[in-house]
Amino acid sequence: MKIRDITFTTILLMLACFAVSPNVQAVVPAPDGGYAGGNTAEGQNALLSLTTGTYNTAVGLYSLLSLTDGSFCTGIGAGTLLVNTADQNTATGAGALLSNSSGNGNTADGTFALFFNTTGNDNTACGRNALLNNTTASGNTAVGNFALGSNTTGSLNTAVGAVVLPNNTEGNDNTAVGLNALFSNTEGSFNTAIGRAAMGGNTTGASNTVVGWFALAGNTAGLNNTAVGTNALQANIGSFNNAVGSSALNSNTTGLQNSAIGTSALGANTTGSANTAAGGAALFNSATGDDNTALGFRAGFNLTNGSGNVYIGRGMEGVSGENNSCYIRSIFGQTSANGIPVLINSANKLGTTVSSKRFKEDIKPMDKASEALLALEPVTFRYKKEIDPTGTSQFGLLAEEVEKVNPDLVVRDNEGKPYSVRYDQVNAMLLNEFLKEHKKVEEQQATIAELKSTVVQQQKGLEAFTAQLKEQAAQLQRVSNQIEVSRLAPQVAANKP
Repeated sequence: MKIRDITFTTILLMLACFAVSPNVQAVVPAPDGGYAGGNTAEGQNALLSLTTGTYNTAVGLYSLLSLTDGSFCTGIGAGTLLVNTADQNTATGAGALLSNSSGNGNTADGTFALFFNTTGNDNTACGRNALLNNTTASGNTAVGNFALGSNTTGSLNTAVGAVVLPNNTEGNDNTAVGLNALFSNTEGSFNTAIGRAAMGGNTTGASNTVVGWFALAGNTAGLNNTAVGTNALQANIGSFNNAVGSSALNSNTTGLQNSAIGTSALGANTTGSANTAAGGAALFNSATGDDNTALGFRAGFNLTNGSGNVYIGRGMEGVSGENNSCYIRSIFGQTSANGIPVLINSANKLGTTVSSKRFKEDIKPMDKASEALLALEPVTFRYKKEIDPTGTSQFGLLAEEVEKVNPDLVVRDNEGKPYSVRYDQVNAMLLNEFLKEHKKVEEQQATIAELKSTVVQQQKGLEAFTAQLKEQAAQLQRVSNQIEVSRLAPQVAANKP
């Protein structure tokens, strides 16, 4: 902390440098009340050099000593606005705005507030030593003991609280509220810190926003971080991180582009980047993994150093060290009546197929295209242990073999290699082959029916012919009988006595 050791003796020595000679024109009579032009002076040599200035108030030893034609200045306290010649400055407290020369629109309330300011404009300092070392910077607001005490040329800073932004020298556009907030910041700009010791270790980091006790406390040079909550991003020195919640991302050091929402979310992360965790203790143990996403209480809790994983839902805690896995709660065991299957392509896009004619073109019968199925060889197999530790027996096809038969039936990975089989297309081809065979069966059945009908007709004809033969045989038998009777009759007559 660059607090200058300014004693009252030093002040007296500085005041002595401005002691006027007997030839200098002074207000007459000696300062003791109100004067022309709306000026008020009370105290030894107060407003001593005033000529045409108006509406100034000087109360205290050498207050507004050097002002000649300036207006609307107020100095209350020994040495306030001692060398000031500009307009619209207000100083309350011994040594407040003592060094100001041409700076305008400054307000200093407190002992030595804005003490070294010379040409800075529109600064507000309230508290002992607030903006003590400011010289030429403008637009700063400091409220609290030694708030922005070391600032020299940094502008547009706001510090509220004891020892807030005390070491800032050249940083701009910073806002700090709370004891020791942005304590170590020197040149960092566009930072916002609200809470005790918030961003307390920041030195040159820029564009950070923190709200909470010790939030981003260890940040030094990190950029574009947002931390809301006690200890959020406490150890961070990385950039582009967002933490909302107590201890969220509190162990992060150099990890980049992480987002954590919830108590202790991404709490163990150190160097991992591009992770997103929303929910209490989400991705809590992930330390070095990248590109993980977790949504829900303790989602991804067991992951340590894996990357590219997605966990959605409470209890989707995952497995340590896994990569490119996806867990979604409340899907397994659920029924979606009258629904359609969900598909995913190599770009990880989810979707469904459509069958309406309005989505299709170049429509023609499948005909013989489905005959490729006859060359496929179904197999049984088991997945490797890393895929299916249980080793369950499976039934299906080999994508590489299917590719040889019909490349359009293969699903490929990002590298264009065979990955899976479009079984839905296989099913459509099977349907076509089934319908073709069904048509053949129907034709055969029609032929058989016709043959049966012919056989029936022939059977009927045969039966009729057989009956006719039987009738003819009966007739022949009757004729034969008649002939036999006729032949026997003469013999009987001849034999009579």
